[in-house]
This record gives sequence, structure tokens and C-alpha cells, in this order.
Amino acid sequence: MDKNIKRVLILGSGALKIGQAGEFDYSGSQAIKALKENNIYTVLINPNIATVQTNKNFADTVYFLPVQVSFVEQVIKKEKIDSILLSFGGQTALNCGLELEKSKILEKYNVRVLGTPVDVIRNTEDRELFVEKLKQINISTARSIAVYDKNQALKAAEKISYPVMLRAGFSLGGMGSKIVNNEQECENIARVILNNSKQILVEECLTGWKEIEYEVVRDNAGNCITVCNMENLDPMGVHTGDSIVIAPSQTLDDYDYNLLRSVAIKTIRHLGIIGECNIQYAYNPKSREYRVIEVNARLSRSSALASKATGYPLAYVAAKIAIGYNLDSIKNSITKTTSAFFEPALDYVAIKIPRWDLDKFAGVDKTLGSEMKSVGEVMAIGRNFPEALQKALRMLDLGYVGLEPEKFTFDNLKEALSKPNQHRLFAIAQSFYKGMKIDEIYNLTKIDRFFLYYISEIVSIYKLIKNIKNIYAIEFDFLYKIKKDGFSDKFLASILCCSENDVREHRKKLNIRPKVSQIDTLAAEYPAQTNFLYYSYDRDASDISSSEITDSVIILGSGCYRIGSSVEFDWCGVAAANTARKLGYKTIVLNCNPETVSTDYDNSDFLIFDEICLEIIDEIYHYSNSLGLIISFGGQTPNNLAIDLNKAGIKILGTSSKNIDKAEDRNKFSALLDNLKISQPKWHAINDYNELDNIDKLLGDYPLLVRPSYVLSGRAMKVAYNKQDLFNFIKNAENISQDYPVIISKFEENAKEIELDAVAYKGNLKVYALSEHVEQAGVHSGDATLVLNPISIPENIQKNIITIAKSLASVLDITGPFNLQLLYKNNELKIIECNLRASRSVPFVSKALDINFVEIAALGILGSKNILDIDFHELSQKVNYKIVKAPKFSFDRLRGADPKLGVEMLSTGEVACFGKSYLEALLLAYLAVDFKLPEKGILLSVDCFEYNNNKLVEVIDFIINNKNLKIYLTSSSLSYLRNNLKEQLDNIYSNIHISYNHIELLSSQNIDLIISIHSDRDNVESDNSMIRKLAIERDISLLTELNLTLSLLKSSNNKKLSILSYQDFLETRQVKEVQS
Repeated sequence: MDKNIKRVLILGSGALKIGQAGEFDYSGSQAIKALKENNIYTVLINPNIATVQTNKNFADTVYFLPVQVSFVEQVIKKEKIDSILLSFGGQTALNCGLELEKSKILEKYNVRVLGTPVDVIRNTEDRELFVEKLKQINISTARSIAVYDKNQALKAAEKISYPVMLRAGFSLGGMGSKIVNNEQECENIARVILNNSKQILVEECLTGWKEIEYEVVRDNAGNCITVCNMENLDPMGVHTGDSIVIAPSQTLDDYDYNLLRSVAIKTIRHLGIIGECNIQYAYNPKSREYRVIEVNARLSRSSALASKATGYPLAYVAAKIAIGYNLDSIKNSITKTTSAFFEPALDYVAIKIPRWDLDKFAGVDKTLGSEMKSVGEVMAIGRNFPEALQKALRMLDLGYVGLEPEKFTFDNLKEALSKPNQHRLFAIAQSFYKGMKIDEIYNLTKIDRFFLYYISEIVSIYKLIKNIKNIYAIEFDFLYKIKKDGFSDKFLASILCCSENDVREHRKKLNIRPKVSQIDTLAAEYPAQTNFLYYSYDRDASDISSSEITDSVIILGSGCYRIGSSVEFDWCGVAAANTARKLGYKTIVLNCNPETVSTDYDNSDFLIFDEICLEIIDEIYHYSNSLGLIISFGGQTPNNLAIDLNKAGIKILGTSSKNIDKAEDRNKFSALLDNLKISQPKWHAINDYNELDNIDKLLGDYPLLVRPSYVLSGRAMKVAYNKQDLFNFIKNAENISQDYPVIISKFEENAKEIELDAVAYKGNLKVYALSEHVEQAGVHSGDATLVLNPISIPENIQKNIITIAKSLASVLDITGPFNLQLLYKNNELKIIECNLRASRSVPFVSKALDINFVEIAALGILGSKNILDIDFHELSQKVNYKIVKAPKFSFDRLRGADPKLGVEMLSTGEVACFGKSYLEALLLAYLAVDFKLPEKGILLSVDCFEYNNNKLVEVIDFIINNKNLKIYLTSSSLSYLRNNLKEQLDNIYSNIHISYNHIELLSSQNIDLIISIHSDRDNVESDNSMIRKLAIERDISLLTELNLTLSLLKSSNNKKLSILSYQDFLETRQVKEVQS
């Protein structure tokens, strides 16, 4: 190790977004662990408060600040940094590092870059330099031309000949990239790319070739290994983040494999990368031609997948190499006896399938292409391809029970095959079911015949099962074959029209049980001592005995990331596992998300990488003789299993399943509130469509809110402004039945929304935190800006909220975490929701108050006597700083989507920043989600006839009197203002300019903020909608709510922002407590 390394700055990745998710919490956390083992002082900049790496006692010092050059420079100066890590925070960190070097800041403060040097990073990020560098060693790349404006792009495309691929330099997740077929498409896409990047690479189109990836590690001595090679099921043309990925590759022969491996090592050595990287190829196995598409000189999404697929801790090893170690001196954490200088060998198949939430976005283009659109992913491990594939589909938590040939109806099946989309796998299965042959499907999809053959086998088995009368007619041999090929008990039950329990009992009677298998990385060449496990029916015996894991506590993870369930629940799971281990319990973590810290080998006694479903949980529970399950830290996925787990006789620790159901079932919860005389919006339960006719008479005037039960992120929740809206929304709402009726309630306008996060023990409130939404109610809590503590809620109202919380904790006998959401209007409180689990905001309030809510909840759930000593209700009010949580949206990846906020959640991530004042914290948080303050002009577009007109006047007045900015109004907005606000605005019309051509105005680059105030009636074809879409396309800051707009405009008057660490803020609180 280099002894000169004393104080290292680690740049985090910031908010989760499409293309950059929780994998960088995993990589950053591993890096911090690796450095701390060598007693190196670590400083972290990352505003993503929901991450494990930002815990108080993880890095030595944490800054919740934007990962931007101006802030990073001040931290370098303040903390006397001597070294920096750029490769553990995704593209955000890498781009920031390049700017630090370019602006001579690193040189100014004598800061060295650890690992891959900056000039090498630039050679991989700059497409022109990259191609030239690889030409030096005769490595084939896609024929390409780097260009810097629209006209150059058109000339380059003509020279290469259409179709061509347009790719942005220095970008993430294929942002802006697209295959274009003609001059018009080329011009349009080039313009979009240039809004976000200075460089475009115009490349030959390789659609239909295989896409292959290798993860490569090179140390300081030049030793180089390939850790994992992976193959995309989808051919070139679909971004690897949106493709199904298989590890190890299944269709390469020995020549193919070694050719690409040799090219990878030659390339990485020539470039001079030190640490871990990813190399991506287009490959034609018929001609043996390859093209190197790109090299990512950093930890990536693929690195996390490769680490979990092989058990090889890539991020940890890369961090050790960065501080001077070589591969042969780093210990293999799996075998415990060999070094890290080896290439893993797998005796199983790992499959990654992406998760898309495109159905949430009106108007979005759902075709998959070269620009990534998925919001999360799962990884399934099996002994064969069909087993792993069907597992992975179920893990997506989209209601699939496997590869169901009749799951979807396709208007044009051949088009569904030829145009990649989120349901193409099911279209392939349906094509086989309807008699289409492998060659015909291959010609339409270019998916390798190897994979198509196994999909056809799954469909063949499905057909055989359909011809069987009942489950009891299936004998041992056939049932064993079915289970080895990945058919779940639930899938069989759906085909045979019986219960899942019937299938389970018959299977157990025939003694067909899955076996516990180890991921040992060396395919038994050396003895493994790993706790990294999975279940498979294609095994004769388990790798570990039940006695090794007996008397354990099972903690259910959250599964794949999606909108509404993300890294915050991984933080909760890790905190719960740590608490249980401190109390002396053996812990088993069950999760299936490769992007998580909870699935690191060292965060639990046993990690089981498998489905979070009744079938697997039942096997784990009985095999381990478990003390019980903790389900309250994994979000909605574990909570939805509560009733079935209880019926199966599986013990749930903490709040009972019966009381969870009382809160989750909208009908039961609304009735409970009525019985307790706790106010709520008027409501009515709908079991049948015929009940809709008189709903307005029961609830009063529209608008009305449609609220299904047992859902996450407001899924299928809609605001209806008339009867036709209501009928349409109810028709699309899920789970309308006698068991889970849909609730129709009065939608309260012009109200404030407040959240309470709390922990109770045996019905007694132990700790709580109150947060206030900056926006008016009507924006989903996951999309709202939160401030802690409340800034406009009277003290007596806050006390009333605590009284309500105590009442609900008591009547629901809560032991564990819970979350309340309330409306405040006209001095009255109304409850709108209660979740008997940890919420998305638990990491936020825990770090804001320096009170670990999960640790306290876990103490109570596990019955620790320490819980009895906890009684600090009032502690949450004793802070003299503010902390603001802001949402991060990924509309720039979702072309055609209207960036309009409402009651269904749309954000993909979040940040939080501390400040001495509310406005300072707010500004820092919004800078951290890439909001750019206006410097030129503001376009105001208004179409809302129910809004707070006084607030609108206040916004316009503030801009005119405090900002040296031009205000432009659309012509329709002018009409609205004249009709509704004539008297208030007469004196300021002279300061407003009218825009009659929005496209021309926005193209003029005179506008750098758009304020679009809309009603929910505003549709995707409206003028206002078009302006919002243009804001995203042209990378112009967009605000759509007046309270937030006014606060942000006021916050921009902050001339000097505090550069204080998390620890600095906590010290000010401790001082205040001592003084008080």
C-alpha cells in the first residue's frame, strides 16, 4: 500500500436516475470499507441520503452536497484532501473528476487521482480519442466519426450511410442515443443530443449482432484478469441496461470466448486502466468479426451484476488496487485461502431482467432502443437457463408467475417480435404457443436460436400441463422435470385452477424440495466458505446443512428497484440486519436485487439470492427452523405477503398480519378511522361498477380520488374531474373485487400535506418525526419536496398529529415502524394513509435527527429489553438546522412523456441537503438534482382555473422586483390572467413579454426556466403539455407548482452557501442540547 495516501475524497453518484441506480451505493460502500481497513481517512460527497455509504459512522466525514466542481473544490480545501477516487460514483463522479482536472483544481491543491489516471479516463470517454487509441493496436471499433454540431452530424451520416447510430460523448445509459434512418431523423436527434453533450459520435449501425460484455481487472503491476463475461439475450440495438443479460455467456464457443477475452486484456493494458472496468462488444459469430463499442473505466451497473453473479467483490478489489495493492496480495473473500488473482468459474446460470415502469407515463414511447429506459433490475440464479429465466420474471413483482404464453394480448404479434418492447419475451412465448417456428422468430428478433429453443421448451411443458386434469395426476418424474425448469407452485396452480397450497402439499408429499446451493466462484476447485446462497430444484443435495442456519431471523428485502421502492429500503434492510446481529441473532437476508448493499456477502450471516415469494420463504423458514420473519423494512413487496405467510403458519415478527391488513385494505382502514372518529376525506367503497352511478351524490362534487388497496407509489391512483373520468379510471384500477374494493374519496384541493414517520412498541409510540410537503397536496409524497421540521404547521396541529399517531399505534397494536400521511386545511387535519412498515422517508428522518428509526424498530420487533429505555418523543423538535429532501426525475430518458406531477409517483430518486435555513437547504437540494437557476428569461404558461391566484401574482411580482430577468407569457396564459387577475396585474403588464411562437422562443436560448401551472385536466395533447415536453428536450429547468417555485426563486438570493459536513450539523445540535 502507498503510505502517502492519508485523506481520500470519494465522489458519490447523487440521486438515483435511469442509467445510474443503487449499484453505486454498493460500489462506494465497498470502497469505503476497503480504505478503512488500511486506516485511511475517508471523506464522502453524496447528497443521496437514502444510501448506506452516507451513514454517520461509515465514512469519516460525509457531505450532503451536490457532486459539482464548485462544491467539491471547497471540500478539498476544507478537508485537506491528498487523494481522490473517481470511479465509484458512476458517470456523475467521473464527469466531475474530468472537470476538476481540466480546471486545474486537482493540481492547485496537489490532489492525486487514485486508480485509473484522468488522461486514461478521458481517452475512454471522448469517442474520438477512444477510437484513435484502439487503432494504435489494431483493435476493431465501429466505423465512426466524432462531430460537434448538427451539420457535421449530417455529413458524417451521409459518409457512413444510413442507418447510423448517434451516440453522445461523456454520457450515461445511452442518453440521447438512437438509430436514425434518414436525414430528418438525424437532424432531430443530433439537436437533442447537443442539448446535453458537446460531442456526438456517428457510428455504423450494428443492429442484429450479438452484444457481449467482459468485466476486467488490471492491477498496478499490469496483471490482468477477466472476472465475468456476459451475453445479452437481445441483439445490438437494445441498450444493455434494457436487455436481458446472461452470465456466463451461453452461446460463445471456446474460440469466440478466448478471442474476446484476449482483445479485452490487450485493450485494457494499452489504455492503461488501473482497477476495474467494463468492455462491451458487438460480435458476429458467423464471420467471427467483432467491434469494441466502449470501455467504461469505472465501476458500472454491469460491475454490480458481475460481482453478485460470481461472488467476486469487484468494487472492494478495485479500491485495494487504487491504494497500491496488486491482485496476488488481496485475499479472496470467498475461499478465504486463495488470493483475488483468479478468474471465477461458474456451475450455474445468472440472468438479469430489467424492470420498466413505462405504464406510469402518458404518451411515452415504449419501444426499447439504444437509450436506456428501465428503472431497476433483478438477478436470478439457477442450474439451467429455463429455471433462472422463469425465476427472474417472477422477481420483477409485476404479477407474472413465470413465462406465461397467454399473459398478454398482442394486436400484431409479428410487430411485437420485431420491435423490442417490455413484453417481447411474452410475445415470443405466445408465438411458440400459436405454432410459429424457431427460424421465423429468429428472423424477426435476431435472438440466438439457443435461447429460443429453451423458451420453446418452456411453452411445450406449459401445453402438457394444460392437458392434465388436476395436480394430483402429476407423478414424480414429470413434476420434478417441471420444477427443474422453473415452474413455480403458483404457476402450476394458475394452469390447473387449484390453490398454491394444493400444489405445495402435493410436491412435498412427493418429496420434491429445492436445495440450498452455494455460490463458490471456483466451481468446487477449492473449498468455499461462502454464505452466498440460492435455491434450486436441479440439485441432489444442499451445500449447507440446516443445523448451520438454525435459530435465525429472516429479513425480507425489497426486491427490484422501481418507482416507489428503491435504495431507501435497502438502507432499512441493512440497518435491520446490523441490529439483529448486534443482539446476537443469526441473520438470513432474502433479496434478488444485484444493485444492493444488502446483497453484499458481508452484511448478513447468510445471504439467499432468490425470489421473495411464499414458496421460497416457506422452504427457508422450515429448513432453518427460523425464529420468524421481519417484513417491515422491505417496502410494499414483503407487506403484500403478510396474509399468505400467516395462513402458511410462518411467524411474522412485529406488527401482526391481521393489523397490517387493517391498514393496507382501504375499506377496512377507512372504517377504522370512522370508528375512532378520526377525520378523513369523505369516502365510499366500490365492489362493483354499478355502484358508480350515485357516487357523486354520496361524496359531493368532483374532483374525486380513486384509491386501490395494497399498492405502491400511488399505482392506479387517479383524480377524476367528472363521471366519465371516474368510469375510465375504475375500469383500469387493479384488484377491484369483494376482497379488495377500490375506495373513492373526495379529493381535497388547496391543502397542505404532512408526513409522520414513527416507531411503536406494543402499541406505545416510541419516536416520531414530522415532515411537511413544500408543494400543495395533490403531488404524490414520493415526488414532493419535504422539509424537516415543518415550517408552516402550527404547534397545536403538530400536537394533534401526535395524538392521532398514539391512538392508531394503540388500536393497531403496532410493534415496528409506521408512516402516516395527513392533510391540513382550514385548521383541520384529515388522515389519508397509514403504512405499517418503514416508508421511503425513514432514512431521511433518521439521518436528519441522528436517530436510527430502523434500529429502534428492530429492537422492538426482536423483543430487546433496550426498547424499554427509549422514550424521546420530543427529541425530533430539537434541531437548529433544516433539511430538505428533493425528488429526481428521469423524464429526459422517457421521450414523449409529459413531465406533469400528480397523485401517482413518477420520480426515480431523491437527494437531501442540510442548511442553516430552509431556503439554503432547499437550494442545495435542487442544485443536487441538476436544477439550474435562471439567468436569462422565464416562460410562464398557465391553464389552471382552480389554483391559488394570489400565489401566482406573488410569483410574478417577486420575479419583476427581485430578478433581472425577462418574463414571457404564452398567449393563452395572457388571456387567462386578463380574465382572472386583471386588477392585480394591471401595474406589471409592462414588464411582461408575450410569446406567440413557443418553439421559436425556446430555440432562441433566451429562456432558461419554464413555469408551467396546470390542472389535472390538462391532457398530453395540450399547448401546456407541449411546452413541458420541450423543456425536457431542450434541457431547460421546469417547475410546475407555485409554492415550490416561489421558495426556489427566493432561495436563489443566497449568495454564499454553507459548506458544512453532516457531522458539523450534528455538532451544532449537540451544542444546543447542552445549552438547553
